[in-house]
Amino acid sequence: MLGGVVLTSLDSVELLPEPDDERILSAIDPSVVGFQDEWRSEVTGWFPHIAKPIHRVRKKKFLLTNLVLFAIFASLMLWVWQSGYMFVELPPAKSEWAFEEAGFDEEVFDGLTGEGIRVCIVDTGIDISHPSFKNTNLVFKDMISNSNSPVDYGAIAHGTLMAGILVSQEHQYGVSPNVDLGVVAALSDDGTGVNTADEQKISDAIEWCMDSFSADIISLSLGGTQSESMTREGPSVSSVRKALDRGIFVVAAAGNDGGNGDDGRVSVPSNVPLVISVGASSQGGEVWENSSKGSQVTISGEQRVHPNLKPEIIAPGVRIVSTGSDGQWYSSSGTSDSTVFVTGALALILQDQPQLRPSATLDNSCIGEVKQALRISASNSIIDHDDLLGYGNLDASAWLEQVRTMPNC
Repeated sequence: MLGGVVLTSLDSVELLPEPDDERILSAIDPSVVGFQDEWRSEVTGWFPHIAKPIHRVRKKKFLLTNLVLFAIFASLMLWVWQSGYMFVELPPAKSEWAFEEAGFDEEVFDGLTGEGIRVCIVDTGIDISHPSFKNTNLVFKDMISNSNSPVDYGAIAHGTLMAGILVSQEHQYGVSPNVDLGVVAALSDDGTGVNTADEQKISDAIEWCMDSFSADIISLSLGGTQSESMTREGPSVSSVRKALDRGIFVVAAAGNDGGNGDDGRVSVPSNVPLVISVGASSQGGEVWENSSKGSQVTISGEQRVHPNLKPEIIAPGVRIVSTGSDGQWYSSSGTSDSTVFVTGALALILQDQPQLRPSATLDNSCIGEVKQALRISASNSIIDHDDLLGYGNLDASAWLEQVRTMPNC
């Protein structure tokens, strides 16, 4: 499953189906006991409705009929009446509220665009023909077919949507538009409108992000369900742990099975301790109704400890405007979107504090310190942690300022 979205301003669409949704497919051989037998290979948090783009309003007509207001303007008014219409071009919608509520203060982030930071997205691919990507520094890896050119294999262009939230350079600008972006196409439409993936392919994609792309951050708007019957970790979790051991930051969707059908656990691999697990919030800062709840006891019975309680944070994830197929703009909702906001904020922080980037001389201790800064900076004055809210709402500016006060790690 990929992380989530709901199309709005049009319809809403969520790419994390509910746990009892018959469209949730296994991505591995079900006979292999102990693996993630309920791996959700769809985009996290999308309802199974056809996504519709936000169309630009071509012409809006305003007919002026009163030609006797003032004598001094009589001739002008007559001309307008004779011509009949005035045309106004209205742009597509934006979601600037999300940037404001997530604390992206222009003064704090002045000069920071993510330049030099390497972010790798594992998803359905990317439609690079969108005008907003014309200056994107992109490296593409195709694990679905053998394409050398970027392509989005999704039933809905989920990967393109996620990439736009991060790096769009037109209309609705991305969080960190100048990062070096790696995109791995590892999920694809199975022919029925469902995006599926073999878990081993997800693992291979994460390995590519580490070894071939040299990622600083791996962004995973995807996940699978935790199961008490699991006797060993699947390959995707093993690859995530390997990345973390190298000091690579991993940000992953908490999941979109919130509400009555919530199983009480965040998705895999966002359950891994050092991963930043991200839930979704709506405009106004309230937790999104479909955002997954976390459990503070692991499947093996171990108690989670700070700053790794799940989820760690919630970020804007409802009616987020981003890039879609055919050069259009889409609105979507879910923990997929939220994940990219946190990824983008982290990219800006690493640009500001480059010593935190993974290197041969660093272990993963900096990850824990950055997560502690996230915990302290979260906008939440009521509680320290909540199973739905995490440590609170993302406040990107406060996070950066807190990281600046961190001791060397």
